Amino acid sequence: MTREPLGRTGMEVSRVGFGTGSIGGFYGEMDDKRAAEIVERVLELGINYIDTSTYYGEAERRLGKALAGHRDDIYLATKAGRYGDDDFDFSPNALRASLERSLGLLHTDYVDVFMLHDIEFVPQEEIFAESLDTLRALKSEGKCRAIGISGYPMKTMSRAVSEAEVDVVLTYAHGTLLDDSITSTLGPLADEHGVGLINAASLVMGLLTPNGARADSAHRASAEAKRAAERMSQICRVHGADLAFVANQYSIQQSGCVMTMIGAGSERHIEEAIVAASTPIDEALLTELLAVRPPVESRQWLSGLEENN
Repeated sequence: MTREPLGRTGMEVSRVGFGTGSIGGFYGEMDDKRAAEIVERVLELGINYIDTSTYYGEAERRLGKALAGHRDDIYLATKAGRYGDDDFDFSPNALRASLERSLGLLHTDYVDVFMLHDIEFVPQEEIFAESLDTLRALKSEGKCRAIGISGYPMKTMSRAVSEAEVDVVLTYAHGTLLDDSITSTLGPLADEHGVGLINAASLVMGLLTPNGARADSAHRASAEAKRAAERMSQICRVHGADLAFVANQYSIQQSGCVMTMIGAGSERHIEEAIVAASTPIDEALLTELLAVRPPVESRQWLSGLEENN
């Protein structure tokens, strides 16, 4: 798999990264043995960037066990500040304690990237006044090689790219068949500021799967986005194509990001993403799919504090 520079970090990363929410049991049943098997396959496939978080249940502990003897083979990123669905603490003491705990679970004395997780859930003055200074201090102490921010709202992520002076920004569900704002908005900003931009959630948390729009009525996407996803599924069926595969093709190949994170819970899903990364996309099919995108004002949902959206 080809590798490209991640902003100014000095890291050369694979086009596909592995997100560990699944091996933490975040999306369903998982045990240590299955987690180790999945991580082993990730390494075999040439993926060299793994993203985790203290928020992802057992992910850090399982990843630490699975990576025994492989620490030098991968770039390892973790996140802090979010500890539960409604549990956030970006204070200096909490961030330091979280990183130390993560380092212990991961069996390493540093991570390659340390990120603030879902910053839109707290007032941004807190992030810019204290949290980022703490990350910079941890970087200077050698606890992490690079620092970053993750989150969803384009308003918040745009400010992070242009003002936070971080190395990496990760956002999700914006470089997809349904919403290309990562390409049109964040990409140019990231290039201007030398920030490594990471794309995630190419399937929009299951919406861009053959039955996703019908199966998940609780999805936060707008009704217009859900209808568009269902129409895309119908178009793919007519063409004999798999919507999830095409969604991965688009996100990996055309989002404009150096890397797209895949949070697969099985070896097969990871393997399919790797194939999608190098299989030329059917341009005629893509044209049909993009033609049924929802209106721009319906492509995103609210996340976190209203003021941050």
